[in-house]
Amino acid sequence: MQLESILTCPRCNHQSDEQMPTDACQFLYICKGCGERLKPLAGDCCVFCSYGSVPCPPVQESGKGACCS
Repeated sequence: MQLESILTCPRCNHQSDEQMPTDACQFLYICKGCGERLKPLAGDCCVFCSYGSVPCPPVQESGKGACCS
């Protein structure tokens, strides 16, 4: 299981290597490049599933319906 993901801001394309929490979903992320507040896209459980290079740990382990249930 991968615990790091590269988040890419859809506004400015800034990329940041971030550690993913294993015990909670991250619903908000502030871009370190432009300050944009990133929230999950419709159908995604967290910012890592929407903007990350790797989905969150629960989704990696059990599939898309497993996160935050």
